[in-house]
Amino acid sequence: MFRRAFWFTTGVAAGVWATTKVNRTLNKLTPESLALQAADRAVLAGRRVKLFALDVREGMAHREAALKDALGLSVAPAADGRDLPGQRRLIALEQPHTHHSLTRKEDH
Repeated sequence: MFRRAFWFTTGVAAGVWATTKVNRTLNKLTPESLALQAADRAVLAGRRVKLFALDVREGMAHREAALKDALGLSVAPAADGRDLPGQRRLIALEQPHTHHSLTRKEDH
């Protein structure tokens, strides 16, 4: 008698668990739920693109400043406008720009 009650209870529990699992899966596949998931992923992708664009802009500004400095363009011109800029620093032109997060400590 106890064996039958055990297996009956086990079967009912398995049925409830399976029904709950199927209903949750079906709810995730409704058009509204899929639209919300797509919108959330689009927002996350937009944030990543924005962060990437900010990193690129920062790197561009840094590299532009280094190039201007190397070419002597960052120095204010003389009052008469006839002086040439000082000697160019070719080191800045020869070194490829690497992003600080991509370089290893031993490279510096």
